[in-house]
Amino acid sequence: MKVILADDHTLFRDGFALLLKQSAADTQVLEAASLAQALAQLARHPDADLLLLDLAMPDMRGEASVRRVLAAHPKLPVVILSASESREQVEALLVAGVSGYIPKTSTSRVMLSAIRLAAGGGVYIPPQCRPPAEAEGAQAAPPGSAAPILTDRQVEVLRLVAEGMPNKAISRMLNVSEGTIKVHLYSIYRVLGVGNRTEAVAVARRLGLM
Repeated sequence: MKVILADDHTLFRDGFALLLKQSAADTQVLEAASLAQALAQLARHPDADLLLLDLAMPDMRGEASVRRVLAAHPKLPVVILSASESREQVEALLVAGVSGYIPKTSTSRVMLSAIRLAAGGGVYIPPQCRPPAEAEGAQAAPPGSAAPILTDRQVEVLRLVAEGMPNKAISRMLNVSEGTIKVHLYSIYRVLGVGNRTEAVAVARRLGLM
């Protein structure tokens, strides 16, 4: 796997790069200390598999910069690294289309799991930033039922996820963008109170939603 790691803190970047290389012998880590350097790395390495992007670099402009990267590289999984654990910020970036949000307080084990999930087409949401099923925006259960409601489209997406299809394949099948699939998945996670694809399928099956 070829990973571009963009973070302006040299110590963190060096440590994270070493962690990635130790996790898999064939991992190539291309480092950048700014958004400009990250974009230059992407230009030189269009075959990159993943971009890890620090949200607080001096030339970053928050969500606007992230959207700029996503628009320029729509097929590239982008995972945010941040010291912030704001639920509102996580939600805004996931809706924008990122493939994950990793707080820098996470353990190395969690970070690696999140990266593997994102590289495999999933979306990683940190546990502390996952809204419960009854959070604002989640759909309420009908009277007399404990099961949350998913829309027909969300159920359709979840069934394809259960078949093992990656986001790209689902987007082609449903004739929508990959970003739209990520938004559907995030909405599903919110409703079910889960944080990844496997949990979503398991909970939906347990509740008889699919």
